[in-house]
Parts: sequence; structure tokens; C-alpha cells
Amino acid sequence: MESENGLAFGSMLSLLTIAFLLCADSIPQVASEAQGRVGAAAAVIDGKTVLEFHSHEHFPMQSVYKLPIGMAVLAQVDGGKLHLDQIVHVDKSEYVSKGQKSPLRDANPNGADVSLSELLRLAVLESDGTASDVLLRLIGGPTAAMKFLATIGVKDIAIRDTEMRLGQDNALQYRNWATPDGAIALLRAVQESRGLSAASHALLMKFLTETTTFPHRIKGLLRPGTLVAHKTGSSGTRDGIAAATNDIGIATLPDGRHVAIAVFVSDSKADDDTRDRVIARIARDAWDRAVPK
Repeated sequence: MESENGLAFGSMLSLLTIAFLLCADSIPQVASEAQGRVGAAAAVIDGKTVLEFHSHEHFPMQSVYKLPIGMAVLAQVDGGKLHLDQIVHVDKSEYVSKGQKSPLRDANPNGADVSLSELLRLAVLESDGTASDVLLRLIGGPTAAMKFLATIGVKDIAIRDTEMRLGQDNALQYRNWATPDGAIALLRAVQESRGLSAASHALLMKFLTETTTFPHRIKGLLRPGTLVAHKTGSSGTRDGIAAATNDIGIATLPDGRHVAIAVFVSDSKADDDTRDRVIARIARDAWDRAVPK
């Protein structure tokens, strides 16, 4: 479940602050600031792995799972089963709870009729929980999403429950998990347009690059203007613990190559700004390792 807006970690970082953040801290030292579990991986697309840290462990995805759901929807569009311009009725009984993000619910309290393309935009770009659940229903549920992942050769990702179910039982979010390595495999599939037509791939990348949530995670310490296609995921904080603070994405390097980056922070006692900063620092480390010296 996403909050309405990304939280900035302080005001705009000065050059001096950035230099301090990028000092020679190791990944374990940076990760320790989260006061929880951290997993990360990064790899140059069509190239080498540049970073691994607890990359085989399971982490709750939260809204990161809206990316593979969106891909599965687009694959069914390509197959003619669904159509971007079809109108889908969303009953108010399908709305996620008030504590979960849903611009669709907020704008249409009594239900809505909305195009499939708008549901995709809401789910992927704005991280709308209701839109994601409706898309999951349309493709045939979690089993269909998992079947799509298998067809594109992506493992180590599990999609089992809806956003509505996660809102009803906080513990269920751990059933929707990914390993950082699995997330990198998914990002490789995205960049390679695996399982999608050129048109569907272009639409997906548009949504991922225009996403509005949490700009201070992967993007936070990269060079200004760096193109990043990414999907975030957040649980919020309960009893002082944030179960999931995540960001996975593809950053374009100065030479035109791409680096896939996945960072998951789980069961963290740190505050919002610190968790975002941990992700930003690890992402910058991955970037630096990927850029030719």
C-alpha cells in the first residue's frame, strides 16, 4: 500500500551533503541504518551483476507487484483477450480500505466505469490499489499472474494476495514476496520487452518513467535528469515497524546502457527519511559500479 506522495528526506540536498552520503561506506554499513532487513541487487542489462546483498532472501513486495500484474494485463491485450479501450465497471465493493492508496476510489465513491488503459495507468503510475485488484481480477487472479511470469522465465517472485486482502490482514503481505535477484530478472524482462509487443512495452515504460511515487529512493542520489523507469512499494508503519520500503527500476547510464537496480528494506525500525536514504545510497553505489571508469 502506497502513501499519497513520496517523502523527501529533508530539503534539497546540498553538494556537501551528497558528498558525505557517498563516502566509502560499505553496503552493510549503509544497510545497518535501516535497523531491519535489507536486500539489494543490481546488474547491467545484457551485462554483469554489479551488486548483490542478501539477494536470495524473500522480501514483501507491497506495490512492486503491480509491475508484473500490469505486464500480464498487457500480454492479454496483445493476445486479444483484453482491449485498452474497453470500459470496465468497478463496483464500490471492490475498493480497497481508506488506509490504502486509491485515487480511483477517492474520485468515485459510488463506483466507476473506467477504461482498461486508465486502470493500468492508475495501478502502475499512481500505485492505485483498487485498480491493481481489478486488473488482477480481469486476467484471472494470482494464478494467471504467476503463469505469465513463468512464460517470460522469471522466478523467485510470488503473487498470492490482493491489495484488499493485504489491507485486511497485515501479515499477508509476506506472501507476496520477491528476492532482489528475482526483481532483477523481472527488470531484465521489462527492458527486453519479453512477452510484450512493442506498443505494450512502450506504454509500460511510459508509466514507469512517469511514476509519481517516492522520487527520493532509487532516483534520489542519481545525476539530475537521469532517466529511471521504476516501481515502488511501501507498507506504511505499524507499531514502529515498516514491513516494506522498496524500489526497483531501470536507470539509463551516460553511455546509453541500462542498469537494473532492486532494493528492499523490510521490518525496519528507522524513520521514513532514513529508509528512503538507504535505498538512494545503495542505488547510487550500484550506479557508480556500473559506470565505466
